[in-house]
Amino acid sequence: MNKKDKLPPLEDPGLQLNSNAAREAWRVFGIMSEFVEATDRLQVIRPAVSIFGSARTEPQHRYYQLAETIARKLSDAGFSVISGGGPGIMEAVNKGAYYGRSPSVGLNIQLPHEQAANDYQDIALSFRHFFARKYMFVRFASAYVVMPGGFGTLDELLEAMTLVQTRKSARIPIILVSTPFWSGLVDWFRNRLVGEKMINPQDMDLIQLIDEPEQVVEAIFRHYESRGFTALPTEHELILNL
Repeated sequence: MNKKDKLPPLEDPGLQLNSNAAREAWRVFGIMSEFVEATDRLQVIRPAVSIFGSARTEPQHRYYQLAETIARKLSDAGFSVISGGGPGIMEAVNKGAYYGRSPSVGLNIQLPHEQAANDYQDIALSFRHFFARKYMFVRFASAYVVMPGGFGTLDELLEAMTLVQTRKSARIPIILVSTPFWSGLVDWFRNRLVGEKMINPQDMDLIQLIDEPEQVVEAIFRHYESRGFTALPTEHELILNL
């Protein structure tokens, strides 16, 4: 037997496995703490509207100004307003709500670039994990308002539509603001997804295209006028099992 064959390995694989398992366990505790803290702090904000949009939109852009106006009107109408807490349209949303009657909420995400918390948040939470943050957007929203944005905005839009379509979430208004920006995507949904039977025609009713801030507020109130904003027992059960 070669002398080298008698030597123990420099690193015990078992020790490495135990170390990885411990790190995973602590990671789970970190995720749980994000859920617990956010759920506790956001209990007081209902009814609320989540607004999504680009982090790259400058304050002088009309999308920024439109988002700020919509958020202010929703805040003055009694809705807490939730955004991603960062720059761009997220800042516009928080700014509009901050100077309104109701709380401005920022669900910040820790990223290596783009995301820095804006200064217009009455309630500010910081997340390391996207899925915990996305859950809070859904958990406390009575409506979604989707401004122009990039991949992150599309991700949040499609997740919201999927949750409602599959009845994992209550049916709530999903409003796309700026017809010129969204019409191409909506046409593609209709022509390709419906046309090739990837979704049902009635799934297109999940979304509305609206351009005017006042009409955004009216559409949300119209949806709830016959039932109020309190979650029905069946909807509460959906939220618990999301």
